[in-house]
Amino acid sequence: MHAYLPPTTESNHSDSLTILRLPAVTRLTGLCRSTIYRLVAEDKFPSPVKLSSRAIGWHRADLERWSAARPSANH
Repeated sequence: MHAYLPPTTESNHSDSLTILRLPAVTRLTGLCRSTIYRLVAEDKFPSPVKLSSRAIGWHRADLERWSAARPSANH
């Protein structure tokens, strides 16, 4: 299961520039830390950006594109 991320529009353009840290990414995607890093290694999840020597994050727009490209579950 993955979380719905609303598409970026002109009115929320600043949201697309938002950097999300790992706890927010796990909440939004429903994926655990190890799965995220495994998918990054397999080029199946957006790569993080380096924020400092000890901090990384993900561009919200990259996560939105990734989410939109995933097949949806039909229950």
